[in-house]
Amino acid sequence: MSHTAFLTGATGFLGAELAHQLLDAGWKVTALVRASSDLSPLEGLPLDLRTGDLTDAASLRAAMPEQPDAVFHVGASTSIWSREKALQTRINVDGTQNLIDVAVAAGAQRFIHTSSFVVWGFQSGTLTEATPWTGPEDEWINYLRTKRVAERLIKQAVDDGRLDAVICNPGHILGPGDRYNWSRMIRLVNSGKLPGVPPGSGAFADVREVARAHLAAWERGRAGENYLLGGPVLSFLELIGIMGELLNKPVPAKASPAWQLTLAARLGAALAARTGKAPDLTPEGAAMVIRHMHADSSKAQQELGYRYTPPRQLLEDTCRWMQAQGLLA
Repeated sequence: MSHTAFLTGATGFLGAELAHQLLDAGWKVTALVRASSDLSPLEGLPLDLRTGDLTDAASLRAAMPEQPDAVFHVGASTSIWSREKALQTRINVDGTQNLIDVAVAAGAQRFIHTSSFVVWGFQSGTLTEATPWTGPEDEWINYLRTKRVAERLIKQAVDDGRLDAVICNPGHILGPGDRYNWSRMIRLVNSGKLPGVPPGSGAFADVREVARAHLAAWERGRAGENYLLGGPVLSFLELIGIMGELLNKPVPAKASPAWQLTLAARLGAALAARTGKAPDLTPEGAAMVIRHMHADSSKAQQELGYRYTPPRQLLEDTCRWMQAQGLLA
């Protein structure tokens, strides 16, 4: 007898990979998609697609099957532009509460929530699940704030005995299937249009391993627990250096100073306020890429069998997929 899953965010980078893995494992998958969604990442997959929106509770009730074995909540707004704060809050906070309520009413067996390692705030050391959250309650980066609030909603539902839920906190995600995340930087390197290199560093995860960890979290994760899904730590300069080698393209030899990125972001935001077009680099985005975000994934490795992929192999796989898709000229 196959398991049944309800999946949000299925057209996104991680969501589409998770959809593939669920189907490969024999699951019957109902996926929530918006009327405006680009369905090409799901082309040819035997999914039960239901049109709806996280902000519309009635559409969630209509879409969710009765008593699913798992609800995988991957969908979220990842915008880091202040003009989209109101919509982002409705999606990430109100949408999560809507999905919790509908999952409870439908008798969902388990709820797997995709969060992020940014919820811990900007810390100087290596994150673990026991690291206290830092930063003000009115955190100015709305993505960070809304993902924190969404986690609190999940944990409250667990504490209240309403929900059996596990939270996954990925780091920077790379891998085949990436059209809009780090692949943008790969395309800039390939076209020779990379304006500079951020001075920060981060933990880089393989999308395929992150998706496998979500399945393992459903199977054997502990209720109410967080699992950091990081990876090898690289500076952005090291990451872009590998991209340049793989693509045989020149790249900057040193990172841009933090003040330069911050100033460029402020100028871009001022221009965006007049044009209404999202800037390439927002002040929120600049604040995130000048930081050093490192994560210890020992807990996920021990309890979920989570694995790292060597960065060069991960970038090779990503570039090969992009070339096959015609995304690299």
